[in-house]
Amino acid sequence: MIDPVILGRRLHDLRADRGLALSALAKEAGVSVSMLSAIERGEKTPTVVVLSRIADGLGLSLSRLLADLETDRVIVRRAAEQDHVAEPGGWHRTVLTPVVPGVNFEWIRTTLPARCDAGTFPAYAPGSHEFVAVESGTLHLGVGDTEYALTAGDSLYFPADARHSYANRGAEPCVYHVAALIMRPRKTG
Repeated sequence: MIDPVILGRRLHDLRADRGLALSALAKEAGVSVSMLSAIERGEKTPTVVVLSRIADGLGLSLSRLLADLETDRVIVRRAAEQDHVAEPGGWHRTVLTPVVPGVNFEWIRTTLPARCDAGTFPAYAPGSHEFVAVESGTLHLGVGDTEYALTAGDSLYFPADARHSYANRGAEPCVYHVAALIMRPRKTG
């Protein structure tokens, strides 16, 4: 397991060694200054995607950034430690998985309120994968130019190197899970 305080100190030291202000690294990494500051203070445990962005901002690979930080091979992430993110439009994400060095995997539980469109997301790099399973409601999942309607119990896999979208067009909330293996940062456009 990676101690968030030790990770934070490491990030701070790497940033200082490069002569980067907190705001400069935040901009380079595409994360907020407040998020980066909280990570450096050991108050927040970043997701794999956020860590990968920070590593890129520092000019390092994720594995190099996390080298020698792992203290235990079993990582437990308690419910109270999970990241809960309220998104614009009223939808909500909970990142269920712990950060594992060298593994770009996340398991996310998302709730879309009635008639909520979470938007379209750009493609990840080739070799990325997403598995989606619907817990309740109906999810309209777009992959490229095709849309799939998934109901409770349905699941779908797609290579995540295509733009994709999530929407709930029904009158009831939709809850679904995404298990994602992300190889590198998203492509733009």
